[in-house]
Amino acid sequence: MNSQERQRKVQPQEHPRDWSWPFWPAVPVYPYGRRRTLRTEVVKDTIWTFDQLQGILYTIVPIRMTVVKLSAGGLLVYAPVAPTTECVRLVNELVAKHGDVKYIILPTSSGLEHKVFVGPFARRFPQAQVFVAPHQWSFPFNLPLSWLGFPQKRTQVLPEDSRQAPFANEFDYAVLDINLGRGSFAEVAVLHKRSRTLLVTDSVVCVPEEPPAIVQLDPYPLLFHARDNALEVIEDNQANRRKGWQRICLFAIYFRPSALEMSKLAQVFRDAFKAPDKSPKAYFGLFPFEWKENWKQSFDTLRGRGRPFVAPILQTLILPQAPTQVLNWADKVATWDFGQIISCHFDSPIPTSPHEFRQAFAFLEKNHLESESQRLLEEDLRFIRELEANLIRRGIATPPKEKV
Repeated sequence: MNSQERQRKVQPQEHPRDWSWPFWPAVPVYPYGRRRTLRTEVVKDTIWTFDQLQGILYTIVPIRMTVVKLSAGGLLVYAPVAPTTECVRLVNELVAKHGDVKYIILPTSSGLEHKVFVGPFARRFPQAQVFVAPHQWSFPFNLPLSWLGFPQKRTQVLPEDSRQAPFANEFDYAVLDINLGRGSFAEVAVLHKRSRTLLVTDSVVCVPEEPPAIVQLDPYPLLFHARDNALEVIEDNQANRRKGWQRICLFAIYFRPSALEMSKLAQVFRDAFKAPDKSPKAYFGLFPFEWKENWKQSFDTLRGRGRPFVAPILQTLILPQAPTQVLNWADKVATWDFGQIISCHFDSPIPTSPHEFRQAFAFLEKNHLESESQRLLEEDLRFIRELEANLIRRGIATPPKEKV
């Protein structure tokens, strides 16, 4: 029995109307207006995660909210998800037992996929104070927080000194705030001292070998990507679910992994004409890519036996803009005492140590020696490297700063 199976889960009740999310056009990504929620108890009577899904073209990954019980009663919420009827009911079950939601934290400055839920969530819990990361902005439209439904009288920026926060006796936090010129990248790492749990948003992730429970509630996206071509019949079994999930991870992390080949347009339409399923759900039989035989090796290299790592898009485009600032932040977090990380995406919780967390940022150091697995990753990083070069050429991004 794995760690996920040992955790106590509350399965969504079969009331599709309770999954409705009417504001999905604000961030029009899969699963659009129907979001299911899965609650998991991570630390008994102390920490719970609430998983939903987000993605594009069936490339779906978990997006996660974490709820922590306060020792004096009440709850702290980190990175809210869509407050569907089902989600609010699951939170209210905790409220009935442990007290009101007292604090809500938005731990990022630019991530619209996190920010868009905070205002509606806060309005469902009117007793809560809302704390946000500094220098809030959004892309492609830089909307004021009030336009996103944030309650103005209850919303404030997190104090720069974590000791000034009203929850400082139980939590510590460190803010990474990188000025990117046209906006900022912020990440608020929060330590729950009593449970030795570190909460992060996007800074580090871990890719599980098996598909998370929330992804398996509707396995169709997994089975769609498990196929090798458009002519293959979709078949539901655990091997295909695992295969589809691992390929989705490669898509989500690299955008265009090296093990993927785009099919010629004429072949795509010929195969679509012969496809066993031409329904809209199956994109009318269109399946525009093929996987090379070494795709599994690419996944195993990415997974790295379950280590926490920094996503390539951050490694390439964001964090090299301020290497000293990032390493100072990582050094501070690494002084804390924690034994697990809960990230807002992919696997959770991640058993780890402060040293392993700090090692995830070693790529920013001059004396960092690349391992064999990192050299293998370079081929998968090619598309992101080309994207970086193109953005720099157009003046949208700036070259990375020198390593520390």
